[in-house]
Amino acid sequence: MKHALWAARLLTGSTYAILGWDALRTPGGRTQMAAPLLDALRRILPLPEDELMVRANAAVQTVGGVTLAAGVYPRLSALMLAASLMPTTAAGHAFWSINDPAARKLQRVQFHKNTAMLGGLLFAALESPVK
Repeated sequence: MKHALWAARLLTGSTYAILGWDALRTPGGRTQMAAPLLDALRRILPLPEDELMVRANAAVQTVGGVTLAAGVYPRLSALMLAASLMPTTAAGHAFWSINDPAARKLQRVQFHKNTAMLGGLLFAALESPVK
């Protein structure tokens, strides 16, 4: 069981580390995708510019991914990743706002994939430490 948990953390964490690092280096279209959500949040919270917010979220995913993969503070790492995944999912896969049926279906699949990943992170956060 110990080896399976180690492998699960490595596989899950490395994915966030790689994708987070890519978004941190080159936010690209992610900034435009995040804009509607960030604009809505700015009605109640003072937030920095869109690109900085995207990069900050990417930094959380990079650090959280590396630490989860390494088994360093795995509960905290999983919770950090879960917190960063929620705005990523809402901004990046807002299928409810898409009119084209094919594009809507694709984004709905990606949205549900992310909710499954969120569930896995919550399992990791609740899992008792490996001894």
